[in-house]
Amino acid sequence: MGITISMKLFIDTHERDKIIVGIESRMYETDAREEKSQRLLPFIDEMLKKEGLTLKDITEIQVHTGPGSFTGLRVGVATANALGWTLGITVNGKNLRLGEMADINYAV
Repeated sequence: MGITISMKLFIDTHERDKIIVGIESRMYETDAREEKSQRLLPFIDEMLKKEGLTLKDITEIQVHTGPGSFTGLRVGVATANALGWTLGITVNGKNLRLGEMADINYAV
């Protein structure tokens, strides 16, 4: 009998020029002024590799659903849904009000 370890991925694309990815308790961000939709998946993959993980290790996805840039939110939600469907895992939207992002506990 194997042990199942829960590993959450958090995707936040609400800002016009930034992508934030949370992997369990660590937060990573990158500049994404242009072509956010083309930068998000490679950035997620890069950060997973940095943690010694792969997409198959993800057991749940949380995605920021607003408020924020409509196009940015759409990129994040579409990517989260596509990953969730492909991996057969749960996707949950998280609606954060201004200032709540700072309340999410990330290890540095």
